[in-house]
Amino acid sequence: MSNPPKAAADANPASSNFLKGIIEADLASGKYANRTDSLAHPLPPVITRFPPEPNGYLHIGHAKAICLNFGLARDYQGRCHMRFDDTNPTKEEQEYVDTILDSVQWLGFNWNEDGPGGPAAHLYYASDYFDQFYAMAEYLISAGHAYVDSQSADDMAKNRGNFGEPGKNSPFRDRPAAESLDLFRRMKAGEFKDGEHIVRAKIDMASPNMNLRDPAIYRIRHAHHHRTGDAWCIYPMYDYAHPIEDAIENVSHSFCTLEFQDHRPFYDWVLERLAEGGFFKKPLPQQTEFARLNLTYAVTSKRKLLQMVQENIVDGWDDPRMPTIVGLRRRGYTPESIQLFCERIGVSKADSWIDMGTLEGALRDDLDAKAPRGVAVLRPLKLIIDNFPDDLTVECTAPVHPHFPERGHRTFPITKELWIEEEDFMEVPSKGYFRLFPGNKVRLRYGYVVECTGCDKDESGRVIAVHCSYFPDSKSGTEGSANYKVKGNIHWVSSSHALEAEVRMYDRLFADAMPDSGGKDFKQALNPHSKEVITAYLEQGMKHAMPDEKFQFERHGYFVADRVDSKAGKPVFNRVVTLKDSWGK
Repeated sequence: MSNPPKAAADANPASSNFLKGIIEADLASGKYANRTDSLAHPLPPVITRFPPEPNGYLHIGHAKAICLNFGLARDYQGRCHMRFDDTNPTKEEQEYVDTILDSVQWLGFNWNEDGPGGPAAHLYYASDYFDQFYAMAEYLISAGHAYVDSQSADDMAKNRGNFGEPGKNSPFRDRPAAESLDLFRRMKAGEFKDGEHIVRAKIDMASPNMNLRDPAIYRIRHAHHHRTGDAWCIYPMYDYAHPIEDAIENVSHSFCTLEFQDHRPFYDWVLERLAEGGFFKKPLPQQTEFARLNLTYAVTSKRKLLQMVQENIVDGWDDPRMPTIVGLRRRGYTPESIQLFCERIGVSKADSWIDMGTLEGALRDDLDAKAPRGVAVLRPLKLIIDNFPDDLTVECTAPVHPHFPERGHRTFPITKELWIEEEDFMEVPSKGYFRLFPGNKVRLRYGYVVECTGCDKDESGRVIAVHCSYFPDSKSGTEGSANYKVKGNIHWVSSSHALEAEVRMYDRLFADAMPDSGGKDFKQALNPHSKEVITAYLEQGMKHAMPDEKFQFERHGYFVADRVDSKAGKPVFNRVVTLKDSWGK
């Protein structure tokens, strides 16, 4: 669920980041006040947008942009547009559109002014504007601001120059506007092959900003589009389409990550030229850049994420080790934990690295109060209480949540044979070890005090069972139980009543904090222990866990019933996160 609306701008919300400061200054000056749309309806003074390209699955970096754009619109009683920049048909698919929409909604945001299903749905596609992009390109050509270039791709690249050398004008730069316009229309009609011609803005081939050296605005691409089919064989370039989309939608604040900083002059150039042509009124949208999210122990390159999926390095886009939103969701992250993480890291103008522990810490803080408790034995070892009657079953009681007694209690049986953790027995104890070893007493948590009497071993000398005796008057919560003073307290489940379940012990996908920095091969940094599948024994009530239901397995961490593989009465659990951050310690 989304966070409740915060105070409106006129209530002077604290400027917790520089983007809020920009918005508040614009509100104070009335820069975007008194605007109306094409139907003369009043527009809010703050309109943002989240504009993903539907060419992959969203990741944690996109989550920051989602929380930022939708959150700022909410905070200042504006609106945020959900828009797909679908201008590249060779890489875009409906599958990506569907998962992006689902991810945004799961994070707690929507593009309807009155909630999901509301009357004002601000869901847009760049492909909605193909006719307008084309008409505006014709205007730019007619006005002498653009031309059709017929150079080869190699010649264009060669003549573009580099950071130390100015570019050279194309031999077609001074082509008459009428000739360029004729060629552009023939491009649209499908007369030419891919790459045979391209439309370029006419700006400055000597500009120190490479993005202003006559950037391409239209290219030929004979490809099927997931929404428009084969209606078009020319498509606008992103840098040309992006500012136009913002202006058509009356976006006030266009927030981008820092890699678009050098593209801003072209963004402004496009809108200024089109405003001169009468397409848009001022004030025009304003682009502002912020630092993208760089998260340690992760890669967020779409290309590398796709590579890991295609090479079966991971088990799909929703592999719980992936930084994709679908992966985080399956891992057991909550929308609230991701929103909390984004709030904690804030927004800055300079690139920096955020430690994975910050994301995991937000998750722990969110789950601590929410997750009911349960007992799980992950590395089972048999414990036999020799003096416990064979046919006796005694109910033990534990709170559903230790800090919220109103949530009630859960019950589970203790019997003669139990499962305990392997590490809770040592035949020869080390210094400071207070769990089971011959002659030592411990309390079975929520149950009885027992004294270890010995162990059984197999032919190789491996311990296969531990023996003990119990004290009938020591049961937790009963009169006299406090008379037993022991230092050790261990977890257990009844071997005859426990739920046998598959548990996937997930850890960080990479062992290197910066797996793809400095030209590294990120595959060399993969953590070989990022996934381990074990058979564990769980408290019997876990049988009824529903997909996506989260628990704290006492002592072990937070776990979630897998949303894909769990079945009724047979849940599969993923480790979400450990109880404490012990990575690298």
